[in-house]
Amino acid sequence: QVQLVESGGGLVQAGGSLRLSCAASGRTFSSYAMGWFRQAPGKERDFVAALSWSGGNTYYADSVKGRFTISRDNAKNTVYLQMNSLKPEDTAVYYCAAETTGWPMRAPTAYDYWGQGTQVTVSS
Repeated sequence: QVQLVESGGGLVQAGGSLRLSCAASGRTFSSYAMGWFRQAPGKERDFVAALSWSGGNTYYADSVKGRFTISRDNAKNTVYLQMNSLKPEDTAVYYCAAETTGWPMRAPTAYDYWGQGTQVTVSS
């Protein structure tokens, strides 16, 4: 069993930055692919970014490419999402998720474990 706890959300003005963290329990974190998703009110949960178990392969949604960076520190059992040049449309609850085959996927259904989410609000 893996537990994921997100942190780092908050209120920021448009153009600002935030860094989200997701701390994982368990000794097998380094073998999992990790993803970030977001869900705005009344909308489906959308893919944001993902990376492989080694961090060598990363994928981004077109809407965040060039602004967001996903990374991981396997020694700390933590995955990060650096978010720059934030826009009001980035406002959502952000979730991290773990995928146990180690290969990053875009579909939420591919992920086995989820955190509770952290709110990100970008004001205009």
